Amino acid sequence: MSRRTRRRSGRGLGAGPLALVGAMAVSGVIHLVRPAVFERAVPRAMPGSARGWVLVSGVAELACAATTLWPPTRAVGGLASAALMAGVFPANVQMALDARRPRTRAITLLRLPLQIPLVLWGLQAARSTPR
Repeated sequence: MSRRTRRRSGRGLGAGPLALVGAMAVSGVIHLVRPAVFERAVPRAMPGSARGWVLVSGVAELACAATTLWPPTRAVGGLASAALMAGVFPANVQMALDARRPRTRAITLLRLPLQIPLVLWGLQAARSTPR
């Protein structure tokens, strides 16, 4: 079966969406196991505690990964993943603004454009849903 046929039939996610699922699963676990790592990324304007937002985002990442991976929920999962990746962009900007070391600032700034393929992979996963 060709890649194009597999994509249309919904049987395969493709490398990009699979990378998104893997990254979201790993990141979700890290959010729950080591939330302090991410607390500084929560914009100060957000209501509530930074820890709460980190834990909620970790659960959301795991839920998005699972629903994107499972074919019956892939369309919703892919769209939710794309929305989440777009939604965490302000936190990534906050990390770049707060970076004190030049190397850390460079890394966080270079990471910002990487949100684009993550969003696109979520949308691609949503389109690969079986019909």
